Amino acid sequence: MLTVTSYPIAVVMCVITMICWGSWGNTQKLASKEWKFQLFYWDYALGMLLFSLLMAFTAGSFGDSGRPFIEDLFQGKKDLIMSAIIGGVVFNISNILLVIAIDIAGLAVAFPIGVGLSLVIGVVQNYKPGLYDPVLLGTGVALIVLAILLNAVAFALKGSSENGKSVLKGIIISILAGALMGLFYSFVASAMVGPDGEGKLVFEAGKMTSYTVMVLFALGVFVSNFVFNTLNQLFPIEGPRVPLGDYFKKGTPKTHLIGILGGSIWCLGTSLNFLSSTLAGVSLSWGLGQGATMVSAFWGVFIWKEFKGAGAKVNALIALMFIFFIAGLAILIVSR
Repeated sequence: MLTVTSYPIAVVMCVITMICWGSWGNTQKLASKEWKFQLFYWDYALGMLLFSLLMAFTAGSFGDSGRPFIEDLFQGKKDLIMSAIIGGVVFNISNILLVIAIDIAGLAVAFPIGVGLSLVIGVVQNYKPGLYDPVLLGTGVALIVLAILLNAVAFALKGSSENGKSVLKGIIISILAGALMGLFYSFVASAMVGPDGEGKLVFEAGKMTSYTVMVLFALGVFVSNFVFNTLNQLFPIEGPRVPLGDYFKKGTPKTHLIGILGGSIWCLGTSLNFLSSTLAGVSLSWGLGQGATMVSAFWGVFIWKEFKGAGAKVNALIALMFIFFIAGLAILIVSR
């Protein structure tokens, strides 16, 4: 399998993760022009599973280091296999809520609040003393929290979303999504092999490589989708019910491919994040990856024009949000 051998490479991978996690939401925006986000999400989950298998049978099976995917899977402990799958289930619930929040409030709001909150929870939960400078790590997280609050205030001043939906509902769902999303990584991290004191991977028996864990995680997302997304179609939080048969009746090759692309983009970022975490540490790789908030806000503000005509005060708050996010991420990098 291909592994990470240096800290700078791990940081670069985290930056790619940030771009992928902050950009997949654009595929939902594109697909929403033609069909409901619940239908988009079926293809999103499928794309995630297919791409995880592609990574596992290529980068996860080639090279002299570690164990190839199939061998690694069969030596994994049952409780750790279940832990990785449960991580996917927890993530799926949170991500469905995030997708609903995007549909209600837009990219520029749902991501900064939801993903930003998950950043704080994930960093604190996975913190290991001695691996980071606690003052720098805490300062970086604090700046990002401030950026989240600025974004929430900007959205409140803007009023309702472009579709006239409830401001409060969009913020509440984003908070619920972020709270759950910050919890899933611990299930994943416990199942993965980790480094020794010198940063070299130790392929402990029973634990699995990041590629194998990614497949199990994606499987948890895909299988649980038949429960949670089905409920989301039949009893939606926002909007009318979506008949189950609409996926086959109204879907076109274009809409299906857009959803699969969205899942593949997210999976690429996550695969690199899992891989980099073995060297950079979970708190740092998770924290840097969640810079996706800034990327998604960029798409929402400058490409989708979600804050167009909001006024000088709102624009100033958005500008400050970007400044605090960038500063917070920079401090997270040097905290290692």
